[in-house]
Amino acid sequence: MTPKPRFTEADQLSPLVLAYVGDAYFELQVRLKLLEMGCRKPNDLHRTARELVSAAAQAGLLANLGRHLTEMEQAIVRRGRNAKAGHGHRSTDAATYQQSTGFEALIGYLYLTGQDARLGEVLAECWHQAMGESQPIGED
Repeated sequence: MTPKPRFTEADQLSPLVLAYVGDAYFELQVRLKLLEMGCRKPNDLHRTARELVSAAAQAGLLANLGRHLTEMEQAIVRRGRNAKAGHGHRSTDAATYQQSTGFEALIGYLYLTGQDARLGEVLAECWHQAMGESQPIGED
């Protein structure tokens, strides 16, 4: 079944716009997952979510996802990684920030193009990695 895009011109968007959407989507998914796990105290939710969505955490997730990505997904990551953000990197080095931008661009692209099944696989692998239970994408 062909995915139904949420935004028909996602291929034409700047990688920084893809990363903008991907950042928001990924953070929301992390917060929802934490709620599902029973985390209910606002301070704990905030602290844990911030750790999981930090540039360093996203760069680590991307490093482990790399071997599972399609050529198209790798191209999206490269576009995001090579995009010039135009501002400094407050809490991390430039290389880590670029990797996290590539990760966010991938998430934004998958979301905007309606590739929900693939997005679910990628997010499941990210969650397994974050919890120390990594397994190959698409395998149970």
